[in-house]
Amino acid sequence: MGRLLLIRHAQASFLEQNYDKLSAIGETQARRLGQHWARQKMLFDGVSSGPRVRHKQTAKIVAAVYRDAGIPFPEPVEVPEFDEYQAEAVLKQGLPRLVQSNDEVRKLHQAFQNSSGSDRLANFERMFEMLIKKWVDGEVVLPAVESWPEFCARADRGLSQCMSANGRGQQLAVFCSAGLIGVAMQRALHLSSQDTLRAIWMVRNSSFSEFLFSKARFTLSTFDAFPHLDDASLLTYR
Repeated sequence: MGRLLLIRHAQASFLEQNYDKLSAIGETQARRLGQHWARQKMLFDGVSSGPRVRHKQTAKIVAAVYRDAGIPFPEPVEVPEFDEYQAEAVLKQGLPRLVQSNDEVRKLHQAFQNSSGSDRLANFERMFEMLIKKWVDGEVVLPAVESWPEFCARADRGLSQCMSANGRGQQLAVFCSAGLIGVAMQRALHLSSQDTLRAIWMVRNSSFSEFLFSKARFTLSTFDAFPHLDDASLLTYR
């Protein structure tokens, strides 16, 4: 059996103008992951990354830790199929429609605009999760945006290509976002779309999930592991 580790990117710059870069906490999370694996002498036969800056930065920091420890780490290969679903586009195009048509979303949007600090973050998350649930169920249709089924098919295709391109029994790492991890969970456990979404919401920044694979099998071994994050201040979801 081969081993496939899917690593969610470390914390990005949530609610900032440029989300797609690691925060200071994110850089620490990625460094801790690299240090944890380096101590274990964890070796990889192949490393891939999604195309986002946050994916590549996380992989780069882990690779630097390995290099400083004198441990080989394969050059990450960027894979377009490992990109996240288009959350920003869904938010930009779908939210105005829901604000007009859904009273609950309208109230959450008003609360978000009128709040600050942790309350602002909590209001945004409730509003965002409601929007994404409706988009996944097909209640919010955005013709110019990749749909949920299209995203799942694309991510699943990327997983298949990654595993088939590498030799039997190899250990692989993929730096990605939570959506790809959700699709892998769906593939392994035959989850519904909403159950897949619930799994996505649970994935912590810089955690890793392990899957065992062969030609005929794809099995979950570990979900959302974070032994390298021994400080509560480093446990983040956004």
